[in-house]
Amino acid sequence: MKAASTMRIALRSMWSNKMRSLLTTLGVLIGVGALIAITAIGAGAKANVEHAFASMGTNLVIVLPGSTSTGGVNGGFGSMPTLTWEDLAAIQRDLASVEAVAPELRANVTVIAGDQNWTTSLTGTSPEFFEMRSWPMTRGEPLQQADVDAAANAIVLGQTLVDRLYGAYADPIDQIVRVGTTPFHVVGIAARKGQSAIGQDLDDAAFVPYTTFAQRIQGGLGAYLRGSILVAASSSGDTAEVESDIAALLRDRHHLPPERDDDFSVHDMSEIAAAQEQGTETMTMLLASVALVSLVVGGIGIMNIMLVSVTERTREIGIRIALGAQPRHILLQFLVEALALSVAGGLLGIVCGVATAASVAARLDWPIRVQPAAVAVSIAFSALVGVVFGLYPARKASAVDPIDALRFE
Repeated sequence: MKAASTMRIALRSMWSNKMRSLLTTLGVLIGVGALIAITAIGAGAKANVEHAFASMGTNLVIVLPGSTSTGGVNGGFGSMPTLTWEDLAAIQRDLASVEAVAPELRANVTVIAGDQNWTTSLTGTSPEFFEMRSWPMTRGEPLQQADVDAAANAIVLGQTLVDRLYGAYADPIDQIVRVGTTPFHVVGIAARKGQSAIGQDLDDAAFVPYTTFAQRIQGGLGAYLRGSILVAASSSGDTAEVESDIAALLRDRHHLPPERDDDFSVHDMSEIAAAQEQGTETMTMLLASVALVSLVVGGIGIMNIMLVSVTERTREIGIRIALGAQPRHILLQFLVEALALSVAGGLLGIVCGVATAASVAARLDWPIRVQPAAVAVSIAFSALVGVVFGLYPARKASAVDPIDALRFE
């Protein structure tokens, strides 16, 4: 008997029991669908993390001041001002691997425009900040060096702040807003950045010259910088070198002996990004493992149905053998049925998985990244499940004694 005839008989048998065939494929469908959806959503989450950190600047290094210690309780880095304005100037001047430096002085303030107000994050910084963060303006212009030199009351608003104070389609350029009782002139609207990797709205922010911030918002500390220093390396591959150079420079400037710990902290954004991505990958692999277990369970379901099918069709098997079919033909027929059911479930699972991933990604506003490798593995694993779990019922069918089969009722 030709293989094509055997396959035709197997497919005809599946078609004549459409509901049973559909229910048999459900286990594989769910397993493959879960695998595709999980890997696509996980890859999308990873891309979202990469985009979030790219928007912060992949070549950035953050220098934080030291820690307080009262009664054995440490306040953490940033709780004691140990960085000076001269430190900032020295990092810019003395380190060849550094491209730009900007201070970051932060406070939560209430911004008032007319009869509207909104509490937001205010950053005192320099013009280099927007270049380092790759943060263009949609309207107006960023802070200028002249604003810093004159401690001008100039302010750049984030898009969320604009929406809250003026509405989505307003143009507040040249308008006056108040921070507390201090009036500020709106000079620019920062382009929309979206959410950070930890869910913070980056557009819910405002920016003023750091000299203005020190004088009118938070008060200065003289020679000490009351905030952090943002440093841009010449390239993302130089961040480790920049970290080491900054640490050596600041230890020397702060006259720290070898036995003393740093009174500052240097963080590389790429390390944080790598930790976020590793966490996402670990969770994706864990969930994918669960999906693979679902595939195995689906394979067991196929084996059960095929065993029932062999019992139900014992007389049919006996007639085919009596008409000249060889045991290998019977084995091939049932093996093809199991393989076709499994692969069909896999193909339907891919469609359902992609649709599920697209739906979840749309709700979370994440990109969707369907992995070709995951699709290939799903098809291959579906076929393997069909062969492995269909082989025993197929061998049992091929070993049926034709005389006993013809007597079977």
